[in-house]
Amino acid sequence: MNPTVTKLPSADALLARIPLIGRMLAAMLLLCGGLLALVESRAAILRSGTEVRLRTVPVDPRDLFRGDYVVLAYPMSIVAAAPGEAKGLRRGDTVYVTLARDAEGFSQAKAVAAARPAPGEGEVVIAGRVLSTGACALNEAGQADCGAGAGRLRVAYGLESYFVPQGEGRRIETVSKARIEVVAAVAPDGTAAIKRLLIDGKLVYAEPPY
Repeated sequence: MNPTVTKLPSADALLARIPLIGRMLAAMLLLCGGLLALVESRAAILRSGTEVRLRTVPVDPRDLFRGDYVVLAYPMSIVAAAPGEAKGLRRGDTVYVTLARDAEGFSQAKAVAAARPAPGEGEVVIAGRVLSTGACALNEAGQADCGAGAGRLRVAYGLESYFVPQGEGRRIETVSKARIEVVAAVAPDGTAAIKRLLIDGKLVYAEPPY
């Protein structure tokens, strides 16, 4: 005599029992929840992250302004890794760059590592993603100088574009990048977000907390 086997309904069958309006509402709630989580994550960085002042450097004018966002680059976009640290790093890898303030209060790249180091006094560790491993150094004008070779890392930090109100990008597009200063907030895990944008030390845009 064969034992009775209870057949459980499939996931599709269970889903079909839920009214269409219920499924639509559930999908909308999930989507809104995901968006709110992203917004809150960024807002938390802006609220409680450690502030760092960053210089910007010139970028290709053809890439300077796209739509309603400004393309930015920084001296710390190119970092020199110690021989032991550079070995094995590939494009797309996560790295951690230690920032230290210079005499003017701007943060400069001091070191880069594949694992997050403990920051020293006055230092901040920011997380980045390797774009290439064969970059040249930048000179004082922000231009590539390959005289010392091309073994540096090009790193992106998620601070390379900044959205501005529609139609107001022209004032930034025509300004020398050497005059632009960015104040970013860096969370304890190294993720960062632009908090303020200044030109000649004067506030141009400030990111709202939400």
